[in-house]
Amino acid sequence: MKNSTVDMTQGPILKKLVVYSIPVVLSGILQLLFRTADLIVVGNFTGSDALAAVSASGPVSGLIITLFMGLSVGANVVAAQDMGAKRMADFQETVHTSIALSLVLGIFMTGLGMLYTDFLLRLLGTPEDILPQAKTYLWFIFLGVPGTIVYNFGAAILRAVGDTRRPMIFMLIAGVLNFALNLLLVAGFHMGVEGVAIATSLSETVSAALVLWVMLRSDAVYKLELKRLKIHKDKLVRIIKVGLPAGLQGSAFSISYLLVQSSINSLGATVMAAVTVAWSIDDFCYVSVNALGQAAASFAGQNYGAKEYGRIRQVYRYSMAMAAGILVVLGIGSYIFEPWLFRIFTGDPAVITVGKELMFLIGVFGFVNGTMGIPFNVVRGMGRSVFPMVSALICICVLRVVWVCTVFAWFHTVTALFLCFPVAKGLTSVTGILYYHHIMRKLENEPV
Repeated sequence: MKNSTVDMTQGPILKKLVVYSIPVVLSGILQLLFRTADLIVVGNFTGSDALAAVSASGPVSGLIITLFMGLSVGANVVAAQDMGAKRMADFQETVHTSIALSLVLGIFMTGLGMLYTDFLLRLLGTPEDILPQAKTYLWFIFLGVPGTIVYNFGAAILRAVGDTRRPMIFMLIAGVLNFALNLLLVAGFHMGVEGVAIATSLSETVSAALVLWVMLRSDAVYKLELKRLKIHKDKLVRIIKVGLPAGLQGSAFSISYLLVQSSINSLGATVMAAVTVAWSIDDFCYVSVNALGQAAASFAGQNYGAKEYGRIRQVYRYSMAMAAGILVVLGIGSYIFEPWLFRIFTGDPAVITVGKELMFLIGVFGFVNGTMGIPFNVVRGMGRSVFPMVSALICICVLRVVWVCTVFAWFHTVTALFLCFPVAKGLTSVTGILYYHHIMRKLENEPV
């Protein structure tokens, strides 16, 4: 099998970063298409109530998945640092620890999630008329959580050595399968929300199986051997040190989204459906830049391991420029083409009207996402993950809680609610940029 590893510590950075990033961005978009395909099929074949049920379920599954995706960031950073420092024995232990950990966590979270599905939905104040559909959808989604976690950990290992092409291909295969199953189960067999959830879970499982298949059959440094599957304590500690704060940050975002979701629920099913579609469109912008941030973390990790600090600065500058460019184009474009984009999901004119207002706020301020994500991903690549978590908790999560309890409580409109997003992200961007420059100055002033 062809060796797909990339040395990120040598050669021109911009070219390697672009070549590396494109498959990562496409992989993120394809993974997002799972949920988007659900919404398109639900909105067109089952109606607005089912669309609202999927909306109510999203933050719950997101709360759990983001925690363990954060841990996969830890696996990526630790593996990239070992690779950059040429510690191949440590790298192999990181590989086997990561996969073993993902299997254990996946099984555990499936049981826990299914057990508390009803409790979580009621905690959010999900309307009684859509509660049964939301519960059914979420229950089947939790069946696919092991596949989601294993895929993300396996893909994180492959990306740590520069192999971004195969995770993208596997996600493409799973995405096509997901959409085909959606049409078969919902349009063909009229299964409703359970049909789209089953399609998503099966597709996620296939993507995980493909990643494991490559690692098991490979002769490269990331080769996986079942008999060597073991959680090595020192590697686990390193993964948790970087990944847990990132996961807690993502989960805290989801918790604050839960609060926002409960506020959205109070505005009725039409607003719930419009918000679901608007967030799905915005997710394409966010996922593109988040994937670029993952690339920046991998490059920063390898160069940190090799002590090439000057190259880290180049990674930061190029990534920031690319992120800003992507989001300016996508953000403005999503606002201009909002009526056509919304009609892909639903023909309900009331939903489309609310969506116009939402896409103005999301699209015009979309570029803030880029400057928020890149600095913190670069410093995570250098093993510093606690401050980004604390900053995000204060600037985003706490601010959202305060905003909902004050501004939204006073005005109680969807515009008043959604203004909190650009404000919070702007504050986070400023702290991220300042912290990155602080860390770089500290590193470069250290004695050799």
